[in-house]
Amino acid sequence: MTVPPSIIAPSILAADFARLAEEVRAVEGAADWLHVDVMDNHFVPNLTIGLPVVQSLRAATELPFDVHLMITDPRRWAPGYADAGAHNVTFHAEACDDPVSLAKDLRAAGAKAGLAIDRDTPIEPYLELLPSFDTLLIMTIKAGFGGQRFIPELLDKVRAARRHVDAGHLELRIEVDGGIAADTIEQAAAAGADAFVAGTAVYGAEDPAEAVRRLRGLAERATAGA
Repeated sequence: MTVPPSIIAPSILAADFARLAEEVRAVEGAADWLHVDVMDNHFVPNLTIGLPVVQSLRAATELPFDVHLMITDPRRWAPGYADAGAHNVTFHAEACDDPVSLAKDLRAAGAKAGLAIDRDTPIEPYLELLPSFDTLLIMTIKAGFGGQRFIPELLDKVRAARRHVDAGHLELRIEVDGGIAADTIEQAAAAGADAFVAGTAVYGAEDPAEAVRRLRGLAERATAGA
């Protein structure tokens, strides 16, 4: 198994929205990406932040933005996040009838393209699309709410994706999102994930930057032993 160095992406869904710029700066120098969950109350039953917040935050930090669109019409909105300076824009396979076309649009707009697979969606139909993407985000919970309990059975999708990526020598990040914390990140890393979204585990800690460093250490230890 070939796994690149770990990426830790704190999710601002777990941050204090009243102090969002401060919360973002609290992980600078420790985090690799900043994970931004965009929910529309249609694709998922929750409503969070949108494009204006991303545009405002872009001026507050140098951290690359990892935007996760949990929305019903990603073709309409995704390029706007790329234009706003997002490093990576991920949309859900379940919400898009032509994922490869949208991935091309995102790359043309200057962003990396990510494909997300929700809890109940089989991964096999999408494996052949992966050369068109830079990131595959595998949900380890049901998309829509933070703070859910990690579902270890979903790591079978991570293992399948890792086998496919390694066999095809693809340059693709395999990201996991949902319940990632000190007691679960090693399992995910050992399964083949190399990018980890962590919300409560980072922003619920007394020292968010130190929490990021600890998570990275655990992931890298598991990868070294895999």
